[in-house]
Formats: sequence, structure tokens, C-alpha cells
Amino acid sequence: MDADAPLPPDPSEPLPDRIRHRFPIFERQIYINSCSQGALSDAVRAAYDAYLDDWDTHGAPWEYWVGRTEAARSAFAGLLGAEPDEIAVTTSVSAGLSAFASGLRFGADRPKVVLSDFEFPAVGQIWHAQEARGAEVVHVADDGAATIPMEHFDAAIDERTKIVSVTQVCYRNGSRIDVDGVVKLAHERGALVVLDAYQAVGALPIDVRALDVDVLVGGALKYLLGSAGLGFLYCRADLLETIAPTATGWFADESIFDMDIHDYSPSPTARRFQSGTPPVPSLYAGVAGVELMRAIGVADTHRHVQALNTALIEGVTELGGRVVTPREESRRGPLVAIAAADEHALVAALAADGIVTSSRDGNLRVSAHCYNSADDIEAVVSALARHRRLLRT
Repeated sequence: MDADAPLPPDPSEPLPDRIRHRFPIFERQIYINSCSQGALSDAVRAAYDAYLDDWDTHGAPWEYWVGRTEAARSAFAGLLGAEPDEIAVTTSVSAGLSAFASGLRFGADRPKVVLSDFEFPAVGQIWHAQEARGAEVVHVADDGAATIPMEHFDAAIDERTKIVSVTQVCYRNGSRIDVDGVVKLAHERGALVVLDAYQAVGALPIDVRALDVDVLVGGALKYLLGSAGLGFLYCRADLLETIAPTATGWFADESIFDMDIHDYSPSPTARRFQSGTPPVPSLYAGVAGVELMRAIGVADTHRHVQALNTALIEGVTELGGRVVTPREESRRGPLVAIAAADEHALVAALAADGIVTSSRDGNLRVSAHCYNSADDIEAVVSALARHRRLLRT
């Protein structure tokens, strides 16, 4: 396969028919687990080969590899509707968010961090770690039906709130937060909004200007078709100079290669949230994944995945299974959570049928992407019918 081959131009052809040949795993099994990791494409494999070739040819071409960091910065900025100077290239959400949190001051007037109960564990752990620095962490609970009502946020966010930290799509149940509503409440009360978009970026169109969030974090591993070890942090330009991280590294300095151990001058850009030596192999893979995803089209992918998920929800319901994810399209992300009697046994049974899924919190997670087809959904529903005893009704 030619990793640089253009996508077939006929938009009338179903999306997976145009691109599935770029993902060899489908020659062997049905991969429908992009909420854990995107499928490996020929483009990303070629990118790893290019990294090895460059290493072998040039030895230690650090000036060139720094250029790969800038390519990743530009790719993420273009995807999010941001400026490159507003993007930090990180090794993970944890690394970027930790750096950001380290630059905050939690005074008596605004010590509160309001955190939804839909967050990934690392996010909650990072904010609770700030309690040693004076932060007061308040959790916003759901309603027991995979939704956090806006009135719950309304009760928690007040004039003492410094940060409101929410996930765009919950990793456990696929529910989407009302980001617009949260941002409006937070900004009216003088708080900053930090959005974790990891379970959305690449499968939902994201424009940081339209969302009006102050900080947004994510990574390349899932719907952006990259690999582990590469993340990003967006920080609104006019906020940058107010936050000086103490969790830092030499790639956060204004002049990286001055090698000055007697002074620290953080970059005036979002690079101040970076740390040490960048993950060079992941930069190659991540840029290739983002470029492929942008060529495929995030908006087209979103429409395609929503249609597949509607069919999946209907199929599971007809089996008598219980879908945990909200049914309304506006309230769900790209993954569908299905209640399981034994989540691990169900994942294993599907794997034995040649279907790759995952589980969290007692639920089977089925997460379609651009390369999945209606036939894949039919295969999943048929397999669930065979393993009905492992479903929770």
C-alpha cells in the first residue's frame, strides 16, 4: 500500500469504503475500539519508518526533530481553530494539565476547582493534588442516568470558583457534557474552563473559538489515529502571560538551546507548558494521523459515526439490552456504552468472535470511527445476540 496515496475522490461512496484499505487490521478482524486507541494506518506505519530512516541517516538531527515538534503544533492548531502559539505539544493530557495546574495560585478569594464526576481518573487526581497548594476540589455528580444536569453545575460554580474542569465526552458512558452551558455559567462567575476533549477530538468537530473554553487538552492516541506518547494543550492567548508553570523543563524555556542553568525564562507562548525532550517517534506518528484524519474529514466522520451508533443503539435495544449512553445525538459522543453482566467476559467473547472492543465501569464500550461500516455494526449486534447472557438488562 502507498501511504501517500490520495483518498478516493468520490464523496458518494460510503466513507469506510473509501478509506478502510488504509487500515490493515480489518483484513483480520473488526476493530471497533477507537475510544481506547485508533486503528493503525499505513500512513502511521510509514511515519515510524521515516523516523527510523532519519535517525539512521542523520544520527542525532535535533534541529530537524524540533521541526517535527513544530509540525505537530501546527497540525493541532489547524484541527482546533487555534493559533500555533496557543498550543503546547505534550506527552499526555496528564503532563499538560499538570504543568497548567502548577502555574495557578489558589488564594482565599478563589480556591475552588469544580470537577465533574465524568472525568478520567488522571484529571481528578491532578486537581486533588492541588489541595496541598490550597485548592478546594468540589465534585459535580450525575443524575444516575449518564447525564449531569446544568442545575448541578449551577449549584457548584460560584464566585469562589477558579477552575471548572469538565470532559467533553465521558470515557465510561459516552455522554456529552453541555459545554456551552458550563462555559456560560463559569464565565459569568469569573471562573476559567478547562475542557478534556480526548474522547471527542477527531470524531467531533472542535473549534476552540466557538466553544470559548480557556484551556483544552487532548491527545493523538484515539480518534486522531496517532500513537501513545503525544498530547496537546491549548491555552487562550491572552491567558498565557498570567500562568507561569513550576512543573517545567528545558523545552518550556524561551531559548531552548541556550543551555542556561542560572536563569529560567518561560516561553511567551503555550510552549511554556511543555517539559523535557519531546517524544520524537510519536511526533512522526501523530502528525501523520492528524493529517490523515483531516483528509478524511472530521465533520463527515461525525455524521457517519452518529448514524452507526443510532443503528447500534436500536439493535441492542431490540435484543433487550440496556444502553447506558444517552440516545439523543446531541448528548452522546462517538462511543456507546452497553450494560454488561460481566464486562470482561463479554469483551473476551467478542474478541473470540474477531471483534475488538473494551469495557469500563461495568459497561461494554463500542466505539466506531471513520473506518467502521454498517456491516460491522450488524456483526456486533449479532454477536451480542449470541452472548445475550452476558448483557445486563
